[in-house]
Amino acid sequence: MNFEFINKATGGLFRMVVESDALKGAGILSPEKSTINTFVINRTPDAQQVRIDEMAYTMPGYSLLPLVANQHFEFERPQQMIAWQFNREFYCIVDHDAEVGCVGFLFYGIHHPLFILLGEEDLRNISIIEQLCIADMQQRDRMQGEMLRTLLKRLIINSTRMAKIQTNSNELLTDEKLDIIRQFNLLLEMHFKEAHEVSYYAAVLNKSPKTLTNLFHLAGYPAPSSLIHKRIILEAKRYLFYTNKSGKEIGYELGFESPAHFSRFFKLKTGNNLSEFRKTMLLIDSGTNPD
Repeated sequence: MNFEFINKATGGLFRMVVESDALKGAGILSPEKSTINTFVINRTPDAQQVRIDEMAYTMPGYSLLPLVANQHFEFERPQQMIAWQFNREFYCIVDHDAEVGCVGFLFYGIHHPLFILLGEEDLRNISIIEQLCIADMQQRDRMQGEMLRTLLKRLIINSTRMAKIQTNSNELLTDEKLDIIRQFNLLLEMHFKEAHEVSYYAAVLNKSPKTLTNLFHLAGYPAPSSLIHKRIILEAKRYLFYTNKSGKEIGYELGFESPAHFSRFFKLKTGNNLSEFRKTMLLIDSGTNPD
């Protein structure tokens, strides 16, 4: 069952997907022109598999998973899930970060995938939001959009609070230091194709590369340079699996001036050359053992 609110004037979209096989994400293949972020709730005690960008993960029972627009995802039993989806025209988490504080943490964060475990009180709160959303989806007046945005903000804020506790972020870092890490994560998502050096991000954040690296070490996170490389490789893998772009085209798309440099970089970080990786992924997708 799907409930949907669309603001024709702004293009704002807010969707609630309840126990539907239609729950999936097309990632970079999506025909949607706007970015759509997703919250998925497993309300059952049973764990199930979710494939995100062709990697299999186990989503625990009674848990929540934030997903971003460029992620391709499929659930083993989507009919057991409930999800909320929204685009930036409905609610921009970047422009309104001061309200919800989720950018670079829940969305575009270091923890991936971020499975947030839900207790009894959390499940009750989500159930309240669900019922209020269903009721407001039936209202067709000028206040409808604002009411639905209020419910979405409540969901985001509650999820951010739970995630901070479960990742020990509150204990390891002050809000100011966590904000620097979140800002880095957002900058990385925006500029990883053209900015491959830590010095670029450090300069934007008005920090030295060493200070930035030390902050990530203090938080127990990988070094910024490692995160930059990981993000580039993730995007390269998406192109290799979901498009017919050549290695040369992908390299240029990701900011490498030399195809040979990109090929060496990919081989160094993955252990496979570009053609080997694409062949292996196609075999896995067809159900064939690559060995």
